[in-house]
Amino acid sequence: MSLKRTFIVLGWAGVLSGCVAEVEDTDAWDEPVGESQGALLGGNALSTNALNLNALNLNALNLNALNLNGLSARNLAAIQDPGPSGALAREFVRYATSCALSSTASFNFSWTDSSGTRHDERYPGLLGAAPAWATGPLDEAGQRIVSSCVAARVNYYQVPVLLSARSLRDPLKTLSSSKELIDYPDIEGAFWGNLFAAQPYVNACYNSATVDNSRAHQRDCAAGHLTSGGSIAECGVIRIAGPCDRVCQKLNGAGQYYPSCVDRPGQSTATTKDVVTTALP
Repeated sequence: MSLKRTFIVLGWAGVLSGCVAEVEDTDAWDEPVGESQGALLGGNALSTNALNLNALNLNALNLNALNLNGLSARNLAAIQDPGPSGALAREFVRYATSCALSSTASFNFSWTDSSGTRHDERYPGLLGAAPAWATGPLDEAGQRIVSSCVAARVNYYQVPVLLSARSLRDPLKTLSSSKELIDYPDIEGAFWGNLFAAQPYVNACYNSATVDNSRAHQRDCAAGHLTSGGSIAECGVIRIAGPCDRVCQKLNGAGQYYPSCVDRPGQSTATTKDVVTTALP
């Protein structure tokens, strides 16, 4: 039996994953799925502003390798910017790196702040879900699952919350015998999309039965933040598609994840398997 890989990430570190992306007709939803391993993810405090790739000038990042030799001058300038935009760009790249690269790899660079102080950054990999990004472009398959995982780690309050991230895709599959399923029984919802597309988008859906539990854990982005006036505020560019049972294939009983969801609800019936499901205690 495979051992469950556990990832505890402190501070602003994050986790993403990258696997084969597919967009198919809803008739394929009955395809059998396998099981592998899951991951506990901490440090889910990515700010909503860090998803705005156009503002960060990072919407061409996927065309380059995630190393200094592969980055374009435009991308390098974005992460070396000493201003607020640079801080958001570095925040996003740190999350992306920690899941895309393996634990034996890292993305290293330096930048200089407005006072002339040099900052040497080292963003270690963790999941190894899209390791090819270290040497070449992040393809559309990687773009989709990385986007899903980035979105899953956004926190309205910018506070770290330990959660279980699950997917049909490795390395986020969950063993039916995993203690993680017992310790994190409440499915919060799911996230999917493509932040690297020419017109970036990302969606979320929620499990109606666990919305109160999610908000009690300071996790608001699947169902939306409930304001004092009773309205719902979305988390930045994350569009709430509604209850998951309306837009996603039913939960996989063994691993407790949504195998696929409608990629562009309201626009098309095509589905994607590059979905990250989140669960809480």
